Amino acid sequence: MKKAKLNGIFYLLANIIATALLLTIIQPPFKSSFLAWIAYVPFILIALSERKTSHLLLASYVVSLVYWLVNIYWIGYVTTSGWIAFCAYTALLWPVLVMAFRACQKKKVPLLIAVPVLIIGVEHLQGLFLGGFYWRHLSHSQYANIILIQISDIFGAAGVSFLVAMVNALVVEFILALRRKKLFSIGCFVKLLVVVCAIAGTLFYGGQRIDESTDAFEQGPIVAVVQSNLPQSVKDSVVFEVNREIFERLLELSKTGAEAGAELVVWPETIISSIMDKAVWPYLVDVEKALFFHRALGEHAAEGAYVLVGASGGRIIYGQDESIDMERYNSVFMYEPTGDQARVKYDKIHLVPFGEVVPFKQSAPWLYNFLMSFSPYDFDYNLTPGTEFTVFNVKSTAANKEYRFGVMICYESTIPQIARGFALDENRAKKVDWLVNMSNDGWFVKFDNGRVRPSTELQQHAIASVFRAVENRLSVLRSVNTGISCLIDPLGRIQVGFRSGDLPRDPMARTGVQGYFCDRVVIDSRVTIFSRFGQWLDTGCVAAVLCILILLVFGPVIRNIRKKVADDEKPNTSS
Repeated sequence: MKKAKLNGIFYLLANIIATALLLTIIQPPFKSSFLAWIAYVPFILIALSERKTSHLLLASYVVSLVYWLVNIYWIGYVTTSGWIAFCAYTALLWPVLVMAFRACQKKKVPLLIAVPVLIIGVEHLQGLFLGGFYWRHLSHSQYANIILIQISDIFGAAGVSFLVAMVNALVVEFILALRRKKLFSIGCFVKLLVVVCAIAGTLFYGGQRIDESTDAFEQGPIVAVVQSNLPQSVKDSVVFEVNREIFERLLELSKTGAEAGAELVVWPETIISSIMDKAVWPYLVDVEKALFFHRALGEHAAEGAYVLVGASGGRIIYGQDESIDMERYNSVFMYEPTGDQARVKYDKIHLVPFGEVVPFKQSAPWLYNFLMSFSPYDFDYNLTPGTEFTVFNVKSTAANKEYRFGVMICYESTIPQIARGFALDENRAKKVDWLVNMSNDGWFVKFDNGRVRPSTELQQHAIASVFRAVENRLSVLRSVNTGISCLIDPLGRIQVGFRSGDLPRDPMARTGVQGYFCDRVVIDSRVTIFSRFGQWLDTGCVAAVLCILILLVFGPVIRNIRKKVADDEKPNTSS
């Protein structure tokens, strides 16, 4: 009896672990994306089995917790408390899936509907804790399947996840039918036909959108990207000579890009180690550092190219008691061929919890103080979020035309609503011609014996921009400290090679290296359904998951109330 019980526990864990392993290897840097189409099968089968719900909930939480701790280990490089807290929250979503699958099974909801809806809902809820951490979705494993991902301009990345999850559901249906010896039933044939039609329709639509691009594409200006290769420990140096040496190396690369014909040169996030808001300078103790960078960038831009750089921003706040305080921002500044700093700048809208801001400062000060005790810094490093989707303008002398672009800083590229905020104007016409993603992924690497050791975060971060490009039909130009800097066209194709440069030609090999590349941006005239209506599929799936949870929690209470009312209404015959 004891042996049978142990075997049962082993079988339960084996199925959940199998899904955890499959979900791990379908994402870069592993090359097993084809396994995404069956990755959830073991998990779904065990969730629908006659195992005790309590055992399933406990096992799924423990395995999920380990899965997330292992696969986003690099968050621990920045904040151990944030890493553990996020994983502890996200691990709850697998038990949620177990309960939701079982509830749908009880109500006889077809798996072809239940599985994709619930998986998409849970993928979206994953970002709730950090305000939008959309990572390791089924769709992301398919980023290189260019025909398949074109449906993202209607459904967003969730559409690709939905299709992959639907195939997982079909495999489960076949396995269950085989066990019941009904594999060749009409029901199985109909389900197969539905999935085949969904895949065929997706591929047909993708082919059409790719064919249309010939007429929709327009050649834009030549742009250049500068990639630094600095771990955060070096980049955070307060020694001016260190900052100056870093700056001058990048300046040389930037000038090389401009000389190669680039009309815009993009540097990584916060690569300038100073506050570059000129209005703040009178209040700085040491303004010489900022002035040095300002003059050098102005002189560089005056040679003929716009220069876009990441730096700290600031704004002076005057108190009623005549006190002075300063709000700090993660900002982007542009220097124009006139040698002047552009009047507009972009302040990062979505700040990363724990990395750029500690949550609960106003709503729960006691919790905020507790979390700050785990901070890697001994000072208040909280930034202020921006509010404007700033549009930068570049006048091309070669094309005698003005172009517009927006900037996503760091993990803003993983949040569909940020890219969408730049995509259309109030008349629902294209507001920008392309997007820039500036990032500092030096937070997520190790520095060993003078060499940068990349983490899996670098490739997976780059993949997010593939879907932002397709969703809005906008090229995405990435400039990233430690990599991966690249150019992605509106079809989601990460461009291999470039017009000129010294970075590796294979984009995924651009990790842990310094260099530049120069290439031409492609502009797409098409306006997408996703740009107009946003994440309607995700929202609907989240609503379905929440409804199921509410029914699971309050359903027994409602049934008890109804039973009590019915009992009270029964006539008393005892007399």
